[in-house]
Amino acid sequence: MKKILILCTGNSCRSQMAEAYIRHFHGHEAEVFSAGVETHGLNARAVQVLKEDGIDISHHTSNHVDEYADIQFDLVVTVCDHAANRCPIFPGGTTKIHQPFSDPAKLKGNDAEIVQGFRDVRDAIKQWAKDLKI
Repeated sequence: MKKILILCTGNSCRSQMAEAYIRHFHGHEAEVFSAGVETHGLNARAVQVLKEDGIDISHHTSNHVDEYADIQFDLVVTVCDHAANRCPIFPGGTTKIHQPFSDPAKLKGNDAEIVQGFRDVRDAIKQWAKDLKI
């Protein structure tokens, strides 16, 4: 079984969504983790928009990449430029890819506009995760 790490800045939105969708679509062939180069806590709107799609991440925690230093990953995916620039070196045959998504936590506007922005990012991540070749 392959081991995959999804890495972003704070492990609060995008990496959490990507972890959930990769598990949903590829959990039979991959063990999936997510982390941040910092920890910002799980974003409530990320929880909300995934729940709308039938996926519960309310039990997830915001983890720092250093917590996984002892795991040999087959694939590390950075989902934001900040994480890509600060991504640590992984030994061995780890493949790294960069697949950036907009940060919905930085959206401005009224609540409905912000939630719709989270949905848009969720849908982009969902499609990417579905198409991911493990």
